[in-house]
Amino acid sequence: MKALLQRVSEARVTVAGDCVAEIGPGLLVLLGLDQGDDEASARRMLDKLLAYRLFADEAGRMNCSVADIDGGVLLVSQFTLSADTRKGLRPGFSAAMPPAEAERLYRYTLEQLARRHPKVAAGRFGADMQVSLVNDGPVTFLLEV
Repeated sequence: MKALLQRVSEARVTVAGDCVAEIGPGLLVLLGLDQGDDEASARRMLDKLLAYRLFADEAGRMNCSVADIDGGVLLVSQFTLSADTRKGLRPGFSAAMPPAEAERLYRYTLEQLARRHPKVAAGRFGADMQVSLVNDGPVTFLLEV
């Protein structure tokens, strides 16, 4: 499981011209699900991303988590994070979780996230989404569990 975390001052997802989700300051999380990922992987990822310190404290150091700052979390499924790009000029997706399994695990992850954090928004699984954001910093980290 991979999560690309981007510290944002705002982010939104639109589908067919309609805004389906948006947050103010917080995290845009692009979530890639690989074969072999499961509910335990999801829980470990949520533990890590909710506690990951990438927001500034009073001294300007990255010592605060999204929970510490009461920020939003926008979760967006992103199967291309599972791409194998080591050879050739076309990505391979054999490591990606099949769509039906991925949707189930994405929904589980979203449900668990909403139980643990008060400000959660989500993209639409499998949709052609347009994601817009203002990356704050920029600050971007790739987490893997």
